[in-house]
Amino acid sequence: MKKRWMAILAMTLSIAAILTACGTKDTKSTGSQDGEDANADVFRVGMECGYAPFNWTQLGDSNGAVPIDGASEYAGGYDIEIAKKIADGMGKKLVVVKTEWDGLLPALTSGKIDAIIAGMSPTEKRKETIDFSDNYYKSNLVMVVKKGGAFEKATSIQDFKGAKITAQLNTFHYTVIDQINGVKKEAAMDNFPSMRVALESGIIDGYVSERPEGVSASNANDKFVMVEFKDGFQTSDDDTAIAVGLKKGSDLTAKINEVLAGISEDDRTSIMDTAIKNQPAAK
Repeated sequence: MKKRWMAILAMTLSIAAILTACGTKDTKSTGSQDGEDANADVFRVGMECGYAPFNWTQLGDSNGAVPIDGASEYAGGYDIEIAKKIADGMGKKLVVVKTEWDGLLPALTSGKIDAIIAGMSPTEKRKETIDFSDNYYKSNLVMVVKKGGAFEKATSIQDFKGAKITAQLNTFHYTVIDQINGVKKEAAMDNFPSMRVALESGIIDGYVSERPEGVSASNANDKFVMVEFKDGFQTSDDDTAIAVGLKKGSDLTAKINEVLAGISEDDRTSIMDTAIKNQPAAK
């Protein structure tokens, strides 16, 4: 009797295990399909959320800021406004994925994000790894220095001979420093907030940036001034332009270019002016 009971119990457990396995398989399959359908309606964009006025982090949703994925903070700025227009044009929901600068290309190529909209220039080196949309902004290079200092009145990059100069890590801004004869090229820094601190403390005499950051820095700190040059850095159009980074062969490229073509130069200028005005550091 005991053996018969044990046999019945074993059979019952086996049937239960089979049914459970089948149920699990079906659930996973359905979940995967739902996930794929959901992802088709989402536009996941990577950016630092720390490069004002292109992008920044703030606590609330004022001035059109959007939630940062997986965080209680929000992202605002020029890149956000462009990303919103692109997402709307494609009929997708914008999701902002806060990512360190060095992690943006890996995040894109691994599929963690669908696009990079982060004030990124479409340089030839980057084009070896990813594709780019048409340009959505173009800016000149400037130098940010201390007001009243030895370099405030500079008109040429060669006026910075002997100066301690840096720029952001892994950007062409850092490479153009070599065009200054006799410059003291300091180690590249991770972000602009770090460079502002280094400048104010005297660790560096200046840093290279695009004009929007120069305007932002001088607005944020009355000890800073932006130097624009008559005899400036030699750059290519790709170096000073800003475009959307995309996976090689991405099917999003054509649609994004279509949306960008519908944003006039006047609108782009207006969006940037508003971003400079609204950035947290400028208040």
